[in-house]
Amino acid sequence: MDEEEFMRGRVYGADHEDAGPRPWRAYAQLVGGPLDGLLLDVTDRLAEEARGVVALPTELGAFGPGGRALYGPVDAAGRRLAWQGDAP
Repeated sequence: MDEEEFMRGRVYGADHEDAGPRPWRAYAQLVGGPLDGLLLDVTDRLAEEARGVVALPTELGAFGPGGRALYGPVDAAGRRLAWQGDAP
């Protein structure tokens, strides 16, 4: 199993030992970019926030440690967030 396959279905920011989704939480799938395939917990996001771009800290992007991957909504429901690019 390679790293990409290992990461799929895991929740962004969750503990490595228990990174699977929880049934009582809402998630958006990250599509493209360095975090492709991960799930982002959006349970507590307000409706206005769900329509905006999120900057997620990651070492996997173009700027390495301290960088951020930018993801924005693909659909009106906000269940898929597409990669918009990287930021320092």
